[in-house]
Amino acid sequence: MTNEVNGGRPRAIGFLLLNNFTMISLASAVEALRMANQLSGEELYLWYTLTIDGQPVSASDGITITPDAGFDNCPELDTVIVSGGLNITKAYNRNHLNWLQERERRGCKIGAICTGAYLLAAAGLLDGYECSTHWEYLAALQEAFPRVKCSNRLFSFDRNRMTCTGGTVPLDMMLNMIKLEHGYQLSTAISEMFICDRIRDESDQQKIPLRHVLGTTQPKLLEIVALMEANIEEVIEMDELAHYVDLSRRQMERLFQKYLECSPSRYYLRLRLLRARQLLKQTSMSIIDIAAACGFVSSPHFSKCYREQMGVPPRDERLAPMLAEEVEPFDVKTMQLLQDTQPQPPGKDFVSSEAFSEAKTESTFGSVHLKGKRDK
Repeated sequence: MTNEVNGGRPRAIGFLLLNNFTMISLASAVEALRMANQLSGEELYLWYTLTIDGQPVSASDGITITPDAGFDNCPELDTVIVSGGLNITKAYNRNHLNWLQERERRGCKIGAICTGAYLLAAAGLLDGYECSTHWEYLAALQEAFPRVKCSNRLFSFDRNRMTCTGGTVPLDMMLNMIKLEHGYQLSTAISEMFICDRIRDESDQQKIPLRHVLGTTQPKLLEIVALMEANIEEVIEMDELAHYVDLSRRQMERLFQKYLECSPSRYYLRLRLLRARQLLKQTSMSIIDIAAACGFVSSPHFSKCYREQMGVPPRDERLAPMLAEEVEPFDVKTMQLLQDTQPQPPGKDFVSSEAFSEAKTESTFGSVHLKGKRDK
């Protein structure tokens, strides 16, 4: 059989690994590609791991990965996917942005997993596009890049962009990509091999929505909470909230006490302070601007509420990571001095072809017949 997608060539996908990338997200994405090759009996996909200079990089779990290539000896790619993780705002520099912009100009499909969408946004590659990123960085991305259409969905396909949240979600995104390129039968077979209950799609949301905790028996409460979440900066008065859902204020307060064990105003305040905490840790916004973005009329009032609820003042919350040992920003000049000693990667196809050769010993090798394929 021959691969008729991508002009008869395997699709070459490069995973740009940033410092402290999330291992589970990378593995979830790569394993889907490996199994697509195994089950189809064809080399549908090649994959490569990349860093700025080809030097090893550490995942957030401390495991060190030696990449296949750096920017200067990178193979030709059809798709580039940024693999993000912890401290994404400190994990890149201008060289990363320039390289991504160049790849986009060459016609590469651009993607990101976990927090990698932040880097794409910083490169201007998500302006006007819909994207998904891990919920922990969603607020920071929205504030820093207002032209990006942030979504709470698990993953998003928008023209030649593909982005997703973290954990095991990259598996779902890749399975949907494989389904689009090679059919439902192959994606389903991969899901069965990995013992997945189902393949999640773009309609699935990240986090556990309150409706899954409460069920469908309290639609009024769910509606109130949705209004609160959608109005963090412009705070709605309690009487107005009750009026919007056709309840008295007393009825609304009883619902919150019974099911959430707090008052509506306290719940609302907690939502706003959690958003403020994200912005404090993930952006360089001033405390005054964060206070305004989270619906507080003054910085002193915000600081007082934050200290009472979170146990530390906002300024200390922001300084806390600086008191610990931080990862230094990439020193590009130093890295370039090491480039001459970097061994060349073994062979043009790197690890993906080795994995394909190993897969030939498996009983499932070539077990899925791709529609429209002919035997050689």
